[in-house]
Amino acid sequence: MNKILLSALCSLLCAPAMMAQYDADTENGVVSLADHRGFTFTTKKGDFEFKPYLLVQTTANYNYYDDAGLDPAYNQDNVANSGFAIPYAVLGFTGRAFNIVTFNLSINAASSGGGLLQQAWADIRPLDEVGVRIGKFKTPFSHAYLTTLGETLFPVLPTSLTASVILPYSLNAVTPHIGTGFDLGVEVHGMVKNKFGYQVGVFNGTGPSVNTATKTISDDWHIPSLLYAARLTYQPYGVMPASQGDPRRLNSNKMLVGVSASMNVESENESTNDLRLGLEWSWIRNRWYFGLEAYYMHVGFTRRQKIDKSYDYYGGYAQVGYFITPHLQGALRYDFFERNSTAKGGFLNMPAVGANYFFSSINLKLQAMYQYTGRTGHARQMDRDEDNLGLATSSVVVMAQYTF
Repeated sequence: MNKILLSALCSLLCAPAMMAQYDADTENGVVSLADHRGFTFTTKKGDFEFKPYLLVQTTANYNYYDDAGLDPAYNQDNVANSGFAIPYAVLGFTGRAFNIVTFNLSINAASSGGGLLQQAWADIRPLDEVGVRIGKFKTPFSHAYLTTLGETLFPVLPTSLTASVILPYSLNAVTPHIGTGFDLGVEVHGMVKNKFGYQVGVFNGTGPSVNTATKTISDDWHIPSLLYAARLTYQPYGVMPASQGDPRRLNSNKMLVGVSASMNVESENESTNDLRLGLEWSWIRNRWYFGLEAYYMHVGFTRRQKIDKSYDYYGGYAQVGYFITPHLQGALRYDFFERNSTAKGGFLNMPAVGANYFFSSINLKLQAMYQYTGRTGHARQMDRDEDNLGLATSSVVVMAQYTF
């Protein structure tokens, strides 16, 4: 019996190259192996590929804030956080070895501290149905985050994912937001029958700025205080590319429906246990792109905080893009966010309009957007004023992106 099991295991690990069918457009969060930009080194046998890449984004920003939260005594201006910025200056390489292992490493020179290391992972995938990824990569939550960097419909992600929630306690260390993004961990994933996808992973739960092991055992639940995450998808027309608009795909039909859940045990400096649930749908149909997401977060304090109350937050967005010409894409998005918890009521509504222009021959992409942050349904003016603290009422972003 042991010989039979050993033989089966060897057959799996030593499967021939033809058994592993990769979709190279979904393996890398920046520039994939299948991308026509730049160049790729390949051995004569074809058992090793190596592709260096570069991505640089430069933005011009204008942000106008209303009077709430501003103190005229300190000459605080309504226009702030404006000017030029470089959100990403990524230099890295990706590749494949023996048609079973893929790898990626990228440095974001525009960041600092632990955030300098944007990605660093290896993926062992002998079969489409089973793969193991280890290192630093995107957690399996949210279509917006899982989209390839530089191929999003708008130059900035939805505010409902990136803005911190508001808690009625002055705990500076507790500022969770719904999006999880990059993290260190291990994930088992795969595609079954080229339609059903799954991702199950365990991560530090400390986010992209921490590259060290800092976690403990939960005092409340007596399990490792880590981020436990899972995502299931149904892709009826084959693997959905991780893109929200690409002039190379004006004659395709791909769709994805997904559900995800995660629990971050003793997150935010061991202060809270954060449960997140997500539902997503995206569709690329010729010149059209549609995206829809809804998410929910439950924040409960650990016993050491001696706070019996818990708080619930939710948000989501709907967006659509259309290629007016083979190089010009129009974009609309409506983003909403219950930021101050359901205990108070009222929410933020943030409509946005944008346009993208692709200079495909020189790998240049221009993006522009305008977003307005509105507030509605608040019981008190104080709640209304607090809900959008730190968020611009009107914001304009123009971004130039170059990839190689």
